[in-house]
Amino acid sequence: MFRVTQYLRELVGAQASGLYPAPGRHGAASGARPGPVVIWNLTRRCNLTCTHCYAFSADHAYPGELRTEEVFGVMDDLKAFRVPVLILSGGEPLLRPDLMDIARRARAQGFYTGLSTNGTLIDAARADAIAAMGFDYVGISLDGLQATHDRFRRQAGAFDSSLAAVRLLLARGVKVGLRFTLTAPNAPDFPALLALMREEGAQKFYLSHLNYAGRGNVHRAKDAHFQVTREALDLLFDRAWDAARAGRDEEYVTGNNDADGAWLLHWLQRREPDLARRFGAALRARLVQWGGNASGVAVANIDNLGHVHPDTMWWHHDLGSVRDRPFSTIWNDVSDPLMAGLKQQPRPVTGRCASCAHRDICGGNTRVRAQQLTQDPWAEDPGCYLSDEEVAGRFSTVDALTDVSADAPATAGAALARIPVQALHTAPTL
Repeated sequence: MFRVTQYLRELVGAQASGLYPAPGRHGAASGARPGPVVIWNLTRRCNLTCTHCYAFSADHAYPGELRTEEVFGVMDDLKAFRVPVLILSGGEPLLRPDLMDIARRARAQGFYTGLSTNGTLIDAARADAIAAMGFDYVGISLDGLQATHDRFRRQAGAFDSSLAAVRLLLARGVKVGLRFTLTAPNAPDFPALLALMREEGAQKFYLSHLNYAGRGNVHRAKDAHFQVTREALDLLFDRAWDAARAGRDEEYVTGNNDADGAWLLHWLQRREPDLARRFGAALRARLVQWGGNASGVAVANIDNLGHVHPDTMWWHHDLGSVRDRPFSTIWNDVSDPLMAGLKQQPRPVTGRCASCAHRDICGGNTRVRAQQLTQDPWAEDPGCYLSDEEVAGRFSTVDALTDVSADAPATAGAALARIPVQALHTAPTL
């Protein structure tokens, strides 16, 4: 995950003080590094069948899912392994009867506990229960405005139900974020969703690039055209910069395309050239410290059956079951060639990724896209939207199609909205 707001707030502070924070140290001592963030698909069952679902979920029971006592045992191991964060996901996690028991134990053990839901099952009573539980964060997915969202979710009324859930939770003081997966068909709705986030008072916006897994793999031909991706990021960065300068309680993050770190540097050069001259090198050092893709290192996935994966997009690659070995043992085992490569620094990437001037920022980007399209997890990332010149480190200071000033952040969104949907449907496959 790329925490855009974190870096832009640091820039605001540097602009005021003249000092940019130096990169910190990764660990206090040998062996002190925390475990990975764990995204846990507690159930595969879901009341929706979304077009980009990586789990191929449906609304029926899936045999063999971990029992409550098994989940609790794994949680004890995760706590001992210094895992800091549990994201409880699905399917639709609210369909799991023991969800609140699991969440209650997670909170008692000191995990930062998040809930990832489609929101359609949240009524007033469920909103009360979620608020009482004290989740640190609830993420609700929206794929666009009403017509687009309902089409993606394959259910009429899904948008209205999800938006109602956002409002119910916000009214109860729950931190809520909107989660949006950018694809070609829904790109024109992106500016309106950013506006909706601010109108409703949601505190977080997560822009996910489409990754090639599950139904997302089947629909990769509809992934957003490179230029649309770049314009969407410009709009997101503009909105995050506006929020950071205004001191708004808003957080903007992206995921599943670690080229976003390099693009932030490019954005800064175009939008705030004076700040780029003064603090660009310091910002780059902070981005290098971030290091880009964390699959197999700082982010992990446990699926509904207890199988461990390098992240949620690697369900086709099983590292082992928590029913057979503790998670901590599985995660440290580098006898698996994929895990050995993911943990290697730098990773053994090839092609454009091997020679990229920003490799130390993005870490070779998302390996699952390369694996899905070439069967080689170390091939160049086909979803990288940087040109060959930009990969070589030569960024133009002028946008190819748009000129968006820092004080007019809606321009890029207007450009997105002007692109015919038919053109987006026929964009090249990433």
